[in-house]
Amino acid sequence: MNKITSTELRNKYLAFFKSKNHAIIPSASLVPDNDPTVLFTTAGMHPLVPYLLGTAHPQGKRLANVQKCVRTGDIDEVGDDVHCTFFEMLGNWSLGDYFKEESIKMSAEFLTKVINIPLTSLAVSVFAGDNDCPKDEVSASVWLSLGIPKERIFYLPKKNNWWGPAGITGPCGPDTEIFIIRDKKPCGKDCSPACDCGKYVEIWNNVFMEYFKQADGSFIPLKQKNVDTGMGLERTVAMLNGCQSVYETDVFLPIVKFLKESATVEKEDALRNIKIIADHLRTATFMLGDDKGVTPSNVDQGYVLRRLIRRSLRFARGIGIKPECFTAVALMFVDIYKEQYPELLKNKDKIFNELSAETLKFEATLSQGLKEFDKLKQYIQNSRMSGKSAFKLYDTYGFPLEITLELANENGITVDTEGYEACFKEHQAKSQAGADKKFAGGLADSTEETAKLHTATHLLLASLKEVLNDNNINQKGSNITAERLRLDFNFPRPLTADEIKKVEDKVNKAIKDGVSVVMEEMSLESAKALGATGVFESKYDTVVKVYTMGGYSKEICGGPHATNTADLKGFKIDKEGSSSAGVRRIKAVLSND
Repeated sequence: MNKITSTELRNKYLAFFKSKNHAIIPSASLVPDNDPTVLFTTAGMHPLVPYLLGTAHPQGKRLANVQKCVRTGDIDEVGDDVHCTFFEMLGNWSLGDYFKEESIKMSAEFLTKVINIPLTSLAVSVFAGDNDCPKDEVSASVWLSLGIPKERIFYLPKKNNWWGPAGITGPCGPDTEIFIIRDKKPCGKDCSPACDCGKYVEIWNNVFMEYFKQADGSFIPLKQKNVDTGMGLERTVAMLNGCQSVYETDVFLPIVKFLKESATVEKEDALRNIKIIADHLRTATFMLGDDKGVTPSNVDQGYVLRRLIRRSLRFARGIGIKPECFTAVALMFVDIYKEQYPELLKNKDKIFNELSAETLKFEATLSQGLKEFDKLKQYIQNSRMSGKSAFKLYDTYGFPLEITLELANENGITVDTEGYEACFKEHQAKSQAGADKKFAGGLADSTEETAKLHTATHLLLASLKEVLNDNNINQKGSNITAERLRLDFNFPRPLTADEIKKVEDKVNKAIKDGVSVVMEEMSLESAKALGATGVFESKYDTVVKVYTMGGYSKEICGGPHATNTADLKGFKIDKEGSSSAGVRRIKAVLSND
């Protein structure tokens, strides 16, 4: 296989799919627009949900891009050869155009003809079928016709070869996954891509959205069948270059070298610590550098960011890497990615300042936690710390269990880890219950109510600009559930009660006037010339959708909308408060008044 850099793979991928009549669209923000089913963009399809559900995309039926993504579900696996919390996903989509056969043939052509992977190095898996949906013989027969022998075509169940839906209901379907076969001994006679032994490394997944999962759990055929593919850039580059790990690729090598040189404590698993620090700080850099303004906090995206930074500090502490190294690593990542993601360079100062502040803050927290540990020691009986006390150190002072165990061992104390796990599981159950309620009704479960609330968000933003006499106010984040809207916007102070009332009145005036919500497709330049506002223009396509509501609002957007402002009935602001430094947050509801 030929050696290749990350930049070369991105360019070859996009050029190939452009030659196959795909429009190249830019990467969306890491923070999804109005999709509360997830905290971060976890795949290239998330920004495209309305179009996968049938709305026409301005760029056509064939699309491709490189999407920045974050997934924390496998965080405990980070530090191995292939798992990352942040990664780049190369993707191509068919919105009701080509389907299984053409998709698979294009994938095979790119892999074997463009980046020159020998067919003998590839294995694939397909859906084995179950009571819900039949075995995917179509995909298997296409792979067979392309030269993949039967013994390298694996039929696997839903947990391996099925995607979706993103929410409780929505589009979903079987997939076919493509694997590089590594030069490793099989783990046994039943070794397959379903194993975790490392013999097979997944690089590409072609999802065939041909079903819609209903609320009762049944599946019905979709009217519009779609293809959604995703190739992990880091994994593929690693495999093409014969690397044992993604941390040996060009985007990680300088950082790993720097961290190795910065470590002052020798430890058997020091390299794993370094990999985790490199991964987490890359993710933190992209979160902080995102145009939607993610900053460390105790809720939502900010909480995930904070935990990644603090987790990095824990692993750095174990090998003697000083916190001051963190900003140096972040700036190295900015330099590596600045051409592909110019927002990182634009937000470089914010990345540096927020990361510096958070590391200093946790150092102070760590100091407080050490004092609390010393207090707890006085009440420990039989040299054993209770699980409740250990969990308090975690929940209140950010002490991971590993630090508590380390301190306990130094002081001749044992810890009730089972009691800690019980407290932790109870905490998780409460958090999940809240999340399940909170995440009901995103774009994946788009309803009439969420469309109305999305329309109200446009009117709210326009009213804020007018009442506060500030045209520089922009959306810094948005979250819509079936019950309410939440809008984050840049403004330096709290709104007065009078200002909140005036904003409400202006939105309700637009609702009362009952103006039509008109959508037009045009070039980005034409939209700007007409005075249409946009939130994150760097992500927009060359052709955009502009939604106009009389003289009240004219905004670039791709989400669902009501057909007339009168459909909204009534609007009320429930709460106005701070989201982060310089960013205010409004929560509002629609009523029948």
